[in-house]
Amino acid sequence: MSDFTYAIDADGVATITWDCKDKSMNVMTFQGFDDLNAHVQAGLADDAVKGMIITSGKDSFAGGMDLNVLARLKEDSGDNPAKGLFDGLMKMHGVLRGIERAGMDAKTNKGGKPIVCAMTGTGMGIGLEIPLACHHIIAADKPKAKIGLPEIMIGIFPGAGGTTRLIRKLGAMAASPFLLEGKILPPAKAAAAGLIDEVVAPDALQARAKEWVLNATDADIVKPWDARGYKMPGGTPYTPAGFPTMIGANAMVHGKTQGAFPAAKALLAAVYEGALVPFDTALKIEARWFTKVIMDPTSTAMIRSLFLNKTALEKGAVRPAGVADQSVKKVGILGAGMMGAGIALVSAMAGIEVVLLDQDQAAADRGKAYSETYMDKGIARKKATPAKKDAILGLITATTDYAALKGCDLIVEAVFEDPKIKATVTKAVEEVIGADCIFATNTSTLPITELAKASQRPEQYIGIHFFSPVERMLLVEIIKGKETGDRAVAKALDFARQIRKTPIVVNDARFFYANRCIIPYLNEGIRMVGEGVAPALVENAARMLGFPVGPLQLVDETSIDLAVKIATATKAAMGDAYPDSAVDDVIFWMADEGRMGRKTGAGFYTYDAKGKRTGLWDGLADKYPALDNQPDLIEVQHRLMFAQALEAVRALEEGVLMDIREGDVGAILGWGFAPWSGGPLSWLDMISADKAVELCDALAATHGARFTTPDLLRDMAAKNDGFYARYMSA
Repeated sequence: MSDFTYAIDADGVATITWDCKDKSMNVMTFQGFDDLNAHVQAGLADDAVKGMIITSGKDSFAGGMDLNVLARLKEDSGDNPAKGLFDGLMKMHGVLRGIERAGMDAKTNKGGKPIVCAMTGTGMGIGLEIPLACHHIIAADKPKAKIGLPEIMIGIFPGAGGTTRLIRKLGAMAASPFLLEGKILPPAKAAAAGLIDEVVAPDALQARAKEWVLNATDADIVKPWDARGYKMPGGTPYTPAGFPTMIGANAMVHGKTQGAFPAAKALLAAVYEGALVPFDTALKIEARWFTKVIMDPTSTAMIRSLFLNKTALEKGAVRPAGVADQSVKKVGILGAGMMGAGIALVSAMAGIEVVLLDQDQAAADRGKAYSETYMDKGIARKKATPAKKDAILGLITATTDYAALKGCDLIVEAVFEDPKIKATVTKAVEEVIGADCIFATNTSTLPITELAKASQRPEQYIGIHFFSPVERMLLVEIIKGKETGDRAVAKALDFARQIRKTPIVVNDARFFYANRCIIPYLNEGIRMVGEGVAPALVENAARMLGFPVGPLQLVDETSIDLAVKIATATKAAMGDAYPDSAVDDVIFWMADEGRMGRKTGAGFYTYDAKGKRTGLWDGLADKYPALDNQPDLIEVQHRLMFAQALEAVRALEEGVLMDIREGDVGAILGWGFAPWSGGPLSWLDMISADKAVELCDALAATHGARFTTPDLLRDMAAKNDGFYARYMSA
């Protein structure tokens, strides 16, 4: 069955309706392009048809391209996958160019038929590239709808003409936020920015589209770049106006990406080269650069982790089977500090009734005020309304009374990281809540199984580790204790879905998954400073790998006193097996110097009165003089990467990590592990297990046992295997 239908009304207006029956949102396939093209060509050939409307049978227009199609296109192209990709892309360009030219004479630009796109809602990726090929774009005025080209966020760029058309439509400067940053806008703002042409009430969409078709002239359907005398807005690369724009864009991209993301560089090249040639040649250039990106293993890894795997996890890929819907209706949050206040905010934004409880009413009120401040900022930026603010605040009850927790079906405890305090509040809460209520503890380090001993119902006790700030961080780490039951897991997953977070589920162990991987990253950076490696080399090596911040900056952000507490507790638990004394030498000295990080205005970095970083602290060099012969950049990067990746392998080996998709998605969303790599396990697959073992053995010989190759990785090398081949091939 085709995803497109075709109908002609009495006035000679043909409507092509896109409706993927088995999907909640339209996605494009190559068969879909064939079907769309067939309908367009039928309309152009039919003298009774005056023009066409391309629209959707759903509340949204389209969610994008089915990226599995591109993967299959490579696989089905035999020994020359690049040619297969390029040919497939050029076929797509041919379909969209056919819409754009609409049968008009090549020389006179006359005789074509008007084609308008009526967007019923959200249009992303190909869902905007198709409209951009139409002669006019009208969108339904739905404030929650999103319009844009977010491809760069998953390691590719708009490759169905979106790059070439948007540059010619808006100019390089105006188009850059949408192409280079993946910025998306609601319909009204998209129209103001020039992405689309007009916005109308949803119930007037079809009538307005038909009106436009029936009144369009020959001039209305000629795209500016097909008209005589066209000049690109802002100028082409070698004009006085355009030259500085291109130079600035190049500097901006390399400043933000440090050259670690191939798609951004390819996009720039497609824009620059395409702007120097006629439109149809520019489409070929775009297709060649897009092919290059798709052939790059980083693209495959990013698409898999940040789109396919992330989407699968958000849709319940690891949810226990057979458990009924566990959507949360009323949540009790214990502790109104920054974490509790953030959880209250995202819960209320999801429409969930919230009881925010603290031992002091003033503290509880401050926790609720966090939501008020957040909404006030949204109102100031015109992203929220006073009515929305009132609705959210109306859902939050700030109190000291445990009795207010009656009726809660989920409790999220977010008090101090002290087992005794957590045990006390657990017992107090269980005196009030119903027998079916699930109890979750928000902890980043304390073992769930031990904490659950304070509960009367350990099968209903689970860990939910939020990342700070809660309203911005996408990841939620759900931790199963030894007695945690399936309903508790389902409850946590359904709650994560409600508050629009991406969940991973792991088994209980010290530091769980995220922290057991990120702490070695921080420690390796600190360890290198103690060895005399220049702090700037450490930080820049990390940023050149694509990490959002270097390990020293991240320690400053999370606070050095917290690092001291974690180190002290870990050493007490591990005794003689504790491996990080060299790290402690640096951290404890920093703490003794009163340099606790950004919150005190002094850490590995120095800060001005407003808390802005002003540079690395010179005092580090006095205590830890820089080596005369600094290590090679690649060696520093390998130390930082393998410190994390090997922990991910060990977590999988030990059964803490149960799904490799969660290991990769969790690493990228949780602490920004080199997104271009697709995550630590994808990165090891990318370089091959054999190469990883070789590098680990060399690092272990030089730097110590923490780089010892795990048995699982060595076994994969011996069998020429990979993580995705072994665990996801079925």
